[in-house]
Amino acid sequence: MASNRIGRINEEIQRELAAQLRGLKDPRVSGVGMVSITRVNTTPDLRYAQVFVSVLDKEQEKEVLKGLKSAAGFLRRELGGALRLRYTPELQFVADDSIAHGAHILELLRSVERRDAEQNGQGEEE
Repeated sequence: MASNRIGRINEEIQRELAAQLRGLKDPRVSGVGMVSITRVNTTPDLRYAQVFVSVLDKEQEKEVLKGLKSAAGFLRRELGGALRLRYTPELQFVADDSIAHGAHILELLRSVERRDAEQNGQGEEE
């Protein structure tokens, strides 16, 4: 039952942080193309939350993480006001490359599919 509660809290934190990112004025975060909160892992005591962040432009990823780390106190205060938890977790931002990894796997699957289609097409001609 506790894990279900933590799961709901993780979803709420993710949703709220995503909304807050749009209004963040730090140029390291707002000046970049697309920044996404992919998932949140909160400790059971709600003291810490790992926030996984994906950045479309990988060259600016380190700067975005620095900007988010700098804004962590502000984001935490805003989060506390929005969620009204007893404890607002300390935010730890972590780079997440799962979207890029998924895109790479998708491209590999498509290349295999194209190769198979070419081989099947050549087999029919003979």
